[in-house]
Amino acid sequence: MTTSAPASTPGTSLAFAARGPVSRAVLAHLTGDGADESDHTALAAEAVAASGDIARDDDIQLALFLLYASAYGSLPTLAADLEWDPALLATRRLLEGAFESELRARVPIPELPEPTVDAVGRALFALAAADTGPSLSRYFAKKATREQAEEMLVLRSVYTLREADPHSWAIPRLEGRAKAALVEIQSDEYGGGRPERVHAVLYARAMRAAGLDDTYGAYVDDVPAVTLASLNMMSLFGLNRRLVGAIVGHLAAFEMTSSIPCRLYADGLRRLGFDADVAEYFDEHVEADAVHEQIAARDLAGSLAEDRPELLSDIMFGAAACLAVDGWSGARTLDAWSAGLSSLRGRVSS
Repeated sequence: MTTSAPASTPGTSLAFAARGPVSRAVLAHLTGDGADESDHTALAAEAVAASGDIARDDDIQLALFLLYASAYGSLPTLAADLEWDPALLATRRLLEGAFESELRARVPIPELPEPTVDAVGRALFALAAADTGPSLSRYFAKKATREQAEEMLVLRSVYTLREADPHSWAIPRLEGRAKAALVEIQSDEYGGGRPERVHAVLYARAMRAAGLDDTYGAYVDDVPAVTLASLNMMSLFGLNRRLVGAIVGHLAAFEMTSSIPCRLYADGLRRLGFDADVAEYFDEHVEADAVHEQIAARDLAGSLAEDRPELLSDIMFGAAACLAVDGWSGARTLDAWSAGLSSLRGRVSS
């Protein structure tokens, strides 16, 4: 991997580079650094008005990532007592409102099915099957270089080292069949009671085995805006109670499009001679997600639509948005690799 040094070494504090005035002001506020006392809400309003593509706007997406990280507690350098700071919340609401509006404007939604378990399940599987764009995982299995494999692990780390957490926000917001289905899925994601089998732990092990830093956030400076947008979209859906249908639809589509790509990633890693610990994370998801997709589509999304039909539109929106934004991120990576370039920010392949 042709890189500058990682943003941190394991176990140390992380220092991110701002990507514009909004993220600079938000970061200064969240860390208690008085170096930038700008009005980040006013700056956010200016940034939204000036941005032609919020999903690919580095400044906006990094600011959102940091604001959501405050709620997760995923970055210890962010002051815990600022999680509910009114000014930061105002900035977050402004940025995420603009992001949601852009997603709703740009993501095509299929015709809504009947709000029944069977109809919603079939509609979600049809939506996933219609997603026939260029496949990053197929390229990876047959053509990726070792450097590109390391880049793939870096890109996925911003979500996968916190895997399942965005969807878990929905648990207290669901009832009955849908809640039981989500807890069943999440139990597997969190290792079924075995800490060493937690999927985020498996991914951390994969990164270490590949010679990468497994500290959460170590590579944020390297990750492009659209990759941050993929995680930020999950956080947007998960953290807003009114969007519980969207986070359920997102999880359904996420699980439906995981099993086969994970098999292809594992094939590529073995072809490149990576240690078995690197491929293990992906092997785990081949069978697990083949089961999860049925639970997520029918028992979770289908039963939620049947019990609360007013959420059907958001369920389908969340699923379509998952496929669209992950498609944008994957296409950016594939285009860079196909041209012999790095997919990471500020890097040039050798």
